[in-house]
Amino acid sequence: MTEPTIRLSAVDPTADALFVYGTLRFGRILAALLGRVPSTAPAGAAGWRAAALTRRPYPGLVPAPGQIASGLLLSGLSAREWRVLDDFEDDEYELVPLMVESGTGGSPGTVWSYIWAAPDEVLPGNWEADSFAERQLDRYAARLEGF
Repeated sequence: MTEPTIRLSAVDPTADALFVYGTLRFGRILAALLGRVPSTAPAGAAGWRAAALTRRPYPGLVPAPGQIASGLLLSGLSAREWRVLDDFEDDEYELVPLMVESGTGGSPGTVWSYIWAAPDEVLPGNWEADSFAERQLDRYAARLEGF
């Protein structure tokens, strides 16, 4: 078994959840990476937005007072799956604890999420999941499924 990366050193893979807001919201992407789709629940992160990024098909989570980034909580991830997802996220992301609210009416709680750390690549508009699904999902997923 390989050692966890520095970013994963504080994560408890048996108990912690991951808030995803971009391409990892799609079951086809998760299945290509993990070989399965883990348990999911809708969630939102107040004070954040899924920003469109320069020349990238995926978003970055950036601070945005007054906005709410919609996404999913992934739970029941194994240590291996945490490593796979961490390897998938590029170096411009930082893994941080984040307060989210469950879309099922649950109370706010702290989970982990990858936030974008390269502000010069952030565009003014938000990344749109529906637009990604319509225009890029098939090509993006096929590339991952080829590995």
